[in-house]
Amino acid sequence: MTRKFTGDQLVIASHNKGKLEEFATLLAPLGIRCVSAGEFDLDEPEETEDTFVGNGRIKAHYAAKATGLPALADDSGLTIDALDGAPGVYTADWAETPHGRDFGMAMEKTWALLEERGAPAPRQAQFRCTLVLAWPDGHDEIVDGSCAGELIWPRRGLDGHGYDPMFQPDGYAQTFAEMTADQKNAISHRARAVAAMMEKCFT
Repeated sequence: MTRKFTGDQLVIASHNKGKLEEFATLLAPLGIRCVSAGEFDLDEPEETEDTFVGNGRIKAHYAAKATGLPALADDSGLTIDALDGAPGVYTADWAETPHGRDFGMAMEKTWALLEERGAPAPRQAQFRCTLVLAWPDGHDEIVDGSCAGELIWPRRGLDGHGYDPMFQPDGYAQTFAEMTADQKNAISHRARAVAAMMEKCFT
């Protein structure tokens, strides 16, 4: 049986300010106040699973148990058909350098791997997002959202982040990085996952 969220405070199991603002804006009309894991001085737990749902559950349950409040976590990434689903849960790792994340380098690496494999066009890929809402007693609710498209080169667009400049969603002539925030948020994997979670647990 699906459990509904009935409180007025929700922990966002992330130290990412952008994610906190995104969820806070979506949930504000319901009278729900979002607080980040960082405000509770929580460490970021090690993500040891090889699936989005596995890592999402680690983050959500850790924050819920540590704060005694329901917690929402997301785990997301890019899966590429011609690379057997990679980078998947390792999407951010592909951008790691000794000086922080470099997604320009990660995109170049991704395209080089596709060229190496002689992957035929269109080079299909999906942005995926899994949301986990966990309670302190160990219960959780899980939803997924995805956005399918193709990878293009050279990269286009200056907005967005991560792999957005090389991802062109199906049915559109623009990459995510060429879209306005509102255009992207209407179709993105995270927007679809949030809509599914809202319907399941917040209405």
